[in-house]
Amino acid sequence: MNLRQIEVFHAVYLHGTVSAAARSLNVSQPSVTKVLRHAEKSIGLPLFERSKGRLIPTQDARTLFGEVTEIQDRVRSLRQACQNMRQGRGSLLRVSALPSLGLGAIPDAVAQFMAGHEDILFDLQTLHHDEMVRKLYERETDIAISFEVPPSAPVTHQVIGEGELVVLFREQDIPDAPSRLHLDDLREHKFISPVQSGPIGQMLASELNRLDVVLDEVVSARTYYIAAGLVRAGVGMAIVDNFTAAAVCASGLASRPLQPALTFDINAVYLQNRPPSRAASDFLELLAGVIEQL
Repeated sequence: MNLRQIEVFHAVYLHGTVSAAARSLNVSQPSVTKVLRHAEKSIGLPLFERSKGRLIPTQDARTLFGEVTEIQDRVRSLRQACQNMRQGRGSLLRVSALPSLGLGAIPDAVAQFMAGHEDILFDLQTLHHDEMVRKLYERETDIAISFEVPPSAPVTHQVIGEGELVVLFREQDIPDAPSRLHLDDLREHKFISPVQSGPIGQMLASELNRLDVVLDEVVSARTYYIAAGLVRAGVGMAIVDNFTAAAVCASGLASRPLQPALTFDINAVYLQNRPPSRAASDFLELLAGVIEQL
């Protein structure tokens, strides 16, 4: 399949009819029909079946769609790069970060960076730890900001800051909370567990085992913002990273770090054969400063 056939196949798959695909591509219906017919002939397989005026993808088409979508995304990226060059703009920085950094540190750093680099474009997205290597390897992102560095992967990293686990609670539940809380202090409270949530959950589970502390776990939340919402609703207390706590703390909510402290590195992760550009390195330096302030 050539790029035109890929584009037409993608449009027909998404829109379900030749007429809708033609409108999305701003071409005639006969043109879409002709290209689609050639695409099916070139691969030797039918891609759609007609049913009540709609085109229903075959199983082969469904299998093909994932590969085609990746190609379409890369073509869009190439077109954007060409447009940037025509308009005299600079680099495109594709940065992925954990959701806990996505509502505070990353937006603040991007805003500050763009104030002095108006020619830089950002492509930002959130990701989870288990998606990191795939997104880097398939070039969906250039840099992943993460609490964990994937083992046995062709990546390298630089530490750009440090985070800390904190207890998130309603002020009314611990009205005279000290500056730091021990895990043992939480025994009498209902607890929203993050123990299945990536490296932070694993770190907390190890510390609970080390101290032989058993908490009254009433809910397990795999996402820290869900855990924060449950705290706000009065379900219990949660242990989250300090970035999540800073983003969600409002009237009635409070947070305290643990005693002893549980800290973790914040890493900028990238492929070994694709180190950060100068613009990306400058952004990471600024991001490190923002993280330190938080």
